[in-house]
Amino acid sequence: MIKFIKFLKVIFHLINFILIGLYLYPGSIFGYILYSDLTRQPKITEDFLNISANHFYAFALLSTVGFLAYLNDKRLQILIKYLFTSSIILELLHLVIPARMFQWSDLLGNVFGVLLIYVLYNLKKKYE
Repeated sequence: MIKFIKFLKVIFHLINFILIGLYLYPGSIFGYILYSDLTRQPKITEDFLNISANHFYAFALLSTVGFLAYLNDKRLQILIKYLFTSSIILELLHLVIPARMFQWSDLLGNVFGVLLIYVLYNLKKKYE
């Protein structure tokens, strides 16, 4: 089990590193790969309730792996603060990155992706 937790921590940090790279790159890497167009952003699914689905999925995935990796770790509270803070800061950086644009729907997707996993974690803790 300890090897699996270490593996999850590596996966968490890898996903986090990739996500930061995708956020800070001035253009859409996936848009370039799929459409040869840095300005076109592919969508996994349509947005819902004015929340960016892509951003929601990305931060829900990152948060899920992070919570699983640090579930029984004394640094879990630091992870929670990091996830919420990074979900906000990464979108705010789009205000200053060329070819990127801040969008409230993206910010909401980021925060709600983290929030969903945080709520599920707290429900699990409550009913254990």
